[in-house]
Amino acid sequence: MAEYQHHLHLLRHYELRLLRCTTATQKSRPPTPQSYPATPLHTVITDALDLVEAGSYAEVLSSGATRNIFGIEEEFFSEFSDDSVNCADRFYSELMNRMGSFLEDESANEVERGFRAVLVMCIAVSAFLGFTQCNLTGPLDGLPLCPLNANAFKEWENWARIQLMSSGSDLFGKTYNLQYIVFAKMLLMRTKDLLFQGSFTSMEGVRSISWWLARVILFQQKVLDERSSSLFDLLQVFIGETFHHFGTLEKVSNYWGAELHEEDLSSIISMLHLEAGILEYTYGRIDPSRLHFESAEVASGLELSVTGVLGFRTVHQVEPKAQLVLVANTSTSNSRDTCLSTIPELPANASKIGENNSCVHQNGKDEVSDVLMMPRLLQNDNPGIRAQCIQNGGTTAVPLNAIQQGVILAQCLLIEKRTRHDEMQRWEMAPYIEAIDSQQSFIFIVEWNVRCFCNILRIRWESSRSHTKERALLMMDELVQRIYACSPGVAQRIHFCYGVYLPTIHALRKEYGELLVSCGLIGEAIKIFEQIELWNNLIDCYCLLGKKAAAVELIKARLSEMPSDPRLWCSLGDVTNDDACYEKALEVSNNRSARAKRSLARSAYNRGDYEMSKALWESAMALNSLYPGGWFALGAAALKARDIEKALDGFTRAVQLDPENGEAWNNIACFEHMIKKKSKESFIAFKEALKFKRDSWQLWENYSQVAADIGNIRQALEATLMVLELTNNKRIDSELLERITLEMEKRTSTRQPVSSDKKTRQPVSSEVANNDSCTGSAHPSDPNVIHVGDSTSSESGMGISRENENLVEVLGKVLQKIVRSGGGADIWGLYARWLKLKGDLTMCSEALLKQVRSYQGSDMWKDRDRFKKFADASVELCNVYMEISSSTGSRRELLAAEMHLRNIIKQGERFSDTEEFKDVEACLVEVKMKLESNLERAPTVVMK
Repeated sequence: MAEYQHHLHLLRHYELRLLRCTTATQKSRPPTPQSYPATPLHTVITDALDLVEAGSYAEVLSSGATRNIFGIEEEFFSEFSDDSVNCADRFYSELMNRMGSFLEDESANEVERGFRAVLVMCIAVSAFLGFTQCNLTGPLDGLPLCPLNANAFKEWENWARIQLMSSGSDLFGKTYNLQYIVFAKMLLMRTKDLLFQGSFTSMEGVRSISWWLARVILFQQKVLDERSSSLFDLLQVFIGETFHHFGTLEKVSNYWGAELHEEDLSSIISMLHLEAGILEYTYGRIDPSRLHFESAEVASGLELSVTGVLGFRTVHQVEPKAQLVLVANTSTSNSRDTCLSTIPELPANASKIGENNSCVHQNGKDEVSDVLMMPRLLQNDNPGIRAQCIQNGGTTAVPLNAIQQGVILAQCLLIEKRTRHDEMQRWEMAPYIEAIDSQQSFIFIVEWNVRCFCNILRIRWESSRSHTKERALLMMDELVQRIYACSPGVAQRIHFCYGVYLPTIHALRKEYGELLVSCGLIGEAIKIFEQIELWNNLIDCYCLLGKKAAAVELIKARLSEMPSDPRLWCSLGDVTNDDACYEKALEVSNNRSARAKRSLARSAYNRGDYEMSKALWESAMALNSLYPGGWFALGAAALKARDIEKALDGFTRAVQLDPENGEAWNNIACFEHMIKKKSKESFIAFKEALKFKRDSWQLWENYSQVAADIGNIRQALEATLMVLELTNNKRIDSELLERITLEMEKRTSTRQPVSSDKKTRQPVSSEVANNDSCTGSAHPSDPNVIHVGDSTSSESGMGISRENENLVEVLGKVLQKIVRSGGGADIWGLYARWLKLKGDLTMCSEALLKQVRSYQGSDMWKDRDRFKKFADASVELCNVYMEISSSTGSRRELLAAEMHLRNIIKQGERFSDTEEFKDVEACLVEVKMKLESNLERAPTVVMK
């Protein structure tokens, strides 16, 4: 038992050395256990680990130990001498078979099998770190095309490309040494499968293999053009296993024991949470990403907050302004210090801005712009912070290690996702970027990747401002050159490379090319895009220069060299609009090119073949279900093909992937409302849609109709106001306003019978009206929704009465807004009914008179339908005239009504068979009776 524990301790020691190649914050290694039984593989593993720590990955892969594992002899490579995809497939299959035989050798005991598995892990990690060197950290030279120094065939790289693209996504640009990551993935996957077989019980000491697999697969996602659903599923499994083994300080401590110091424990936990947060961020899962970054912040002993300090942002600034600065509280086991970890401050007696500040003047870049790279702060009046944290030279008292700096920069990723993409977003990131720039204790070797990521964030920020764009271009040029430089070395660059969200080298150069285009240097950008094989960007540049034909010729020339590259065929199809190119891309990819299927689906949709488009979209999404916009396009094609269930499913999947897709939410709401007749569900969906598409009057109009359907009159009115505002009062839903007006008339007559003395009604105060009529979202169970018969108590009745009056005020605001810009006959009629609700009969009669005049015209006496509307409006006008006469005793209104009605009867004899004509006659009889009654009550005047 003691011997087994010694071997287990040694295995975990090897694991820790491998992990520390990428997680260590200083150049150190755990001491090798002194008391362990001799093993023949110990020297081999130790030599391999030494080479990995030195960055000599090619030497590990070409070592004698590696050749012994795979049984490679001189004549072995001669058996695989064909430059073909099939030959490459046979080669690596044979390697996996031999590796399996090596691990499962029955002559080896359990202890030796464990050491063999660790040795295979060393080889896999060497291949993976070599791929990382070529595509992330640099420099690019020093590695052969094939991991085992086999034949350097181009088709073998094509085989590796096919393996990576089998996840349903194309490669993003030109990626180097593809066989390395495929080889590493195959080795780790096969080893892990063997580890969980029942016969490998002693291998519980190799749990970090799940962490390495998660890194490999996340890096595979990084070099792909689109997010892959199959890779995401694998990542969830492996990162879950990693947290199961190393998710807490207790688990890490129990696993490695005395191998780790206390700060190493927190570094491993922080690193794991940082990598998990980056994983979730990559797939757009912001809430899980935020939780992981917060856990990393806690584990690293940081407490971050942003405050304001007076300072200067430009060289010529005279008056200090408030500047955002980051305050980082760091805690250790024995002490707790507060560090204002940004920027130098100005001495109190400084008479000149910006002297003797090496932190700000970096390589003379401030000479390019009068905007300082970091603000100069005035003396801090807080003696506690000033004494502990800042000296006049700008040196912080508590330096931040690489893990803490990575945690700070991770906050920029969260800001980018949770805020609007505008100028203020970059200013919110500024204190975090400047906090890293201000670290005087910056150790360049260890923190290479932190510095690179910080510079990238600064370049993105400064390239968005005209005053600093030139400086951003210079910084980007210098950053790209440093990637290709020989110093620092490979091992020094690999530290912490997975703890920050670094773009790959070709992704970084793509940003460089786009920055050149924005500066007008299109010719230089074309060279970059051609080198990294970003054909779509290249096509765009040639189109800007009016040389589209040159792009076609360039792609055809590349196709003559690489006829089996589906990306080239798709790019050619994009520029020529030829479906045959996409079909060729499917052919050379063995029907695995999701991009080609999506292009064919769009083409089918555009020519009206919706069934074909739907089928192609389904096939494309089966390959990669995480493609942004794919499910929405499938829903649109299914809708055109009259497949309602498939369309609803497509739009639902779209909002699951992208909750901010307002158009998809709108379509879901329309389905729920018009087809499934679920108004409440539709109301909720429309509310989600309006969070992201508030400038769409169509959405607001749909929302108003659904709100009216569920009885939420206030929301319906407020949505109608938004429609009027967005359309400049040109889009008017008369039917909806008719429904609302009728409902308000019912409520008023039910809850508040109108008294005969209209003038005694008290209007709603302007303050209440303004507060209650603001536009915004309300819950479906909003108390503003009034239902007739909800309560019979006196207090409730008064509340409902006040609510009805408020709603009447909002309705009036809508109608007044419309009539000010004109309005048709229907609107004048509704406006008149609203005035009648308010008790203003005089203005009501004026509105009705305008409605009547809107119907008048020479064509009215020939149009039966128009006459009916005219007659109804006329009868309503005369009824109001009679009400005014009854309340004032005036005969003028009655005489006007009599004359108007006589004229209608005289000219409308051809419509005498209609009910409306009979209503006019009946109204005339009533008016005459009112006149006679009024005449009898009139006093007799005696003439002398």
